[in-house]
Amino acid sequence: MTKSIVVIPTYNEIENIESIINAVFSLETPFHILIVDDNSPDGTSKKVQELQKIYNDRLFLEVRTKKAGLGTAYVHGFKWSLSNDYDYIFEMDADFSHNPKDLERLLSACENDKADVAIGSRYSTGVNVVNWPLNRVLMSYFASVYVKIITGMKIHDATAGFICYNKEVLKNIKLDRIKFIGYAFQIEMKYRAYVKKYNIVEVPIIFTDRTKGVSKMSGSIIREAVFGVIMLRIRKLFNRL
Repeated sequence: MTKSIVVIPTYNEIENIESIINAVFSLETPFHILIVDDNSPDGTSKKVQELQKIYNDRLFLEVRTKKAGLGTAYVHGFKWSLSNDYDYIFEMDADFSHNPKDLERLLSACENDKADVAIGSRYSTGVNVVNWPLNRVLMSYFASVYVKIITGMKIHDATAGFICYNKEVLKNIKLDRIKFIGYAFQIEMKYRAYVKKYNIVEVPIIFTDRTKGVSKMSGSIIREAVFGVIMLRIRKLFNRL
């Protein structure tokens, strides 16, 4: 059994799901995959079930009853992965904005460079984003600057969603207390690891916007991130994180 699993949340990713699964399983390093699908009406979970007949010992599926947010999907996947005793647990999008080949680089940072959290970072060596409009790049980049100022974390890409966690991190950061679901979820996870003094390393990647399917970004997710960062800092100050 491999010690690494990639958690991929999905909602209406029928155009990408087969390709992303095949891409991960084509890597030289063995990974397992857990798809956490929010009952996609486009048949994403049915396609995964078909692929399980090919990858029955490596591909796993959890179907939730409704769309309930990225953060809760990841928490569901993290708990499942911990209960199945994986050592390294990854976050990755289904839409190829994260290059599956970079999974091996994130794993190496944890295995060989002793990172507790390895972040696939868009901004640690400049701005490495392809096919995003300028306003989206600026929003994302300055969101991370804003997070630095409020929280004190020295992380260039606080909203990144391409990450490898050592299982000990996820065991100890109180997953049941995670409140946020979008950008703020990604920030909260990093902040909880930072507060517990885990070793957080950024691995430079090139982020490429999706070419198939529809982005899940919304105004409410952006608002959650803006105000959520302040709430995280306040909770920390009052020892209620």
